[in-house]
Amino acid sequence: MRTLVPGASSRLLWRNLWGWALAAMLAVWLSLTGVAYYTGFHEAGEISDGLLTSAADLLLHQPVGADNTTPPMEARPMPTAQGSAYAPQLHVLVWQNGRLAWDSHGVVGQLPGPLALGHQTLSLSQDGRAQDWRVYVAETGQPGAVRRVAVLMDLQRRQALAADIAQHLVAPALVFLPLVALVLAWAIRRGLRPLEHLSAKIQALNVDAGQSLTLKQPYQELGVMVNAINQLVQRLASQVQRERRFAADVAHELRTPLTSLVLQARLARDNPGASEQTQALQAVEQGAMRAGRILSQLLDLARAQSLADDGSESVDLCALAHLVVSEHAALAHALGQEIALEAPEQPLRVPGRTTLLELALRNLVDNALRHNPAGTYVEVRVAIDGTGRTVLSVSDDGADADALHGGGDASSETLAVRGMGIGLTLVERIAQSQGVLLVRDGAAAPFSKRYALIWENAARSGYPG
Repeated sequence: MRTLVPGASSRLLWRNLWGWALAAMLAVWLSLTGVAYYTGFHEAGEISDGLLTSAADLLLHQPVGADNTTPPMEARPMPTAQGSAYAPQLHVLVWQNGRLAWDSHGVVGQLPGPLALGHQTLSLSQDGRAQDWRVYVAETGQPGAVRRVAVLMDLQRRQALAADIAQHLVAPALVFLPLVALVLAWAIRRGLRPLEHLSAKIQALNVDAGQSLTLKQPYQELGVMVNAINQLVQRLASQVQRERRFAADVAHELRTPLTSLVLQARLARDNPGASEQTQALQAVEQGAMRAGRILSQLLDLARAQSLADDGSESVDLCALAHLVVSEHAALAHALGQEIALEAPEQPLRVPGRTTLLELALRNLVDNALRHNPAGTYVEVRVAIDGTGRTVLSVSDDGADADALHGGGDASSETLAVRGMGIGLTLVERIAQSQGVLLVRDGAAAPFSKRYALIWENAARSGYPG
C-alpha cells in the first residue's frame, strides 16, 4: 500500500528507472540495427562477389572442341529462381579466342570496352535507363586457346540481399522488445519492494524514544542507507534531549526571579514602612533585571540560530577578544574582579561569523564575572596550543562549584548543567554552528577552570607558529 505524502512529487521511482532502462535498451537496439545493416551489406557484398567468382570459374572450365574453338551459343537467359534475393539473375558473356561465344542477355553492346580482370562496378544503360552492375572478369588458357568470361549482377539485387540479411538479424530483437519492456517493468517493481518495506519501517520509527533500524539488511546498499538513517535518528534524539534540557534550564532560570518578584511585591504591599518598601522594591528591580537578562540571552540564542547558515568570513580573534574585554572592564570593576587579555600582537585569524563568535565570547566572559565572587581574576587568552590548534579561552580562579564530575576534558553536551544559566547553552549552539570544539577543563595554575573554543584546522595568518 503506497502512502501519499502531501507536497511530495507524484512521479514514481520504478517508472523513472523503467524509462531509463527502456531508453538504454532502445539505444542498444538502434546500435544493433546499425551494426546489422552494416554487417548485412558487407556480407551481401562478399556473398555476391563469391557467387560471381564461382560462376566465372565454372564457365572457364567448360570443355572445348578439339580445335580449341567453341561454336556460338544462343543468347538466352540463364535459368534462375526469380524473386529470390539469394539467387539473383546473372548476365554472362563468354569469349573464346577473342570471339564472343555467349551473351546471355545481349549486353555486350553496352560495355564501355575491354574489361579489366577482377571485380569491378560498371554503370550500363539498359532499356533507356542507367543501372549499376557488379562485374567479375576472369581468363584462362594458352595462346590460341584463350577463354575469357564476364559475369554481371544487378546491384539492386545485391542491396536486396543485404537488406534481407539485416532484417533477419534485427527482426527477432524488434519482436521481443515489447516483451522485454514488460518483464523489465515487473522486475524493477519487484526489485524495489525491499525499499518499500524499509520505508514503512522508517515511518514507524519513534525518534523521541530513540528507536533505530536493524543494521542487518538483505542488500548492502540498504545497509548503508540504514546506517545513515540510524545516525540521523541518534542526532535527532540527542537534539531532542538538548532541547528538553534547555527548556528545563530556562524554566529554572526564570522561576527564581519571577518568584522573587512576586514575594517582594507582596512584601512591599504588606509593609507600608519606607525602609521595608525600599528594600523590597530594590529586590524587585534586581529580579526584573535578572529576568530581562535571561530574556536577552534567549533573543541572542534565536539570533544565533538564524545566522547559523550564513557564509563564513575571516575573523581576527585578537581584535575580537580585545573588544569584548574592554567592554567588560567596567563590569569587572563594579563586581570587584579583575579581567585581563593575553593575546599576540599579530592578527590570529579563523573562519567563522564575527557576530556569532563575539556573542559566544561575551557570554563566556559574562558567566565568569557573574558566577564568581569578588576578588576573582578572569583571563581571556588567544593562542595556538602545542598541537597547532587555535584556542580562544576564558579562565578564572573562582570557586569551582560547578566542576564536572571526573575531571579532565568534557564534551559540549555536558556543559549546560543546571544552575549555570542559558549563556553556556548559547555558546554551545554557536560552537556547533561554526564547527568549533567547545571544551571545559581544569585550567593551569593559578586558574581553577577554563572554557575554550578550539579550531582544529583554522587558517591563520600573521602569527608565528
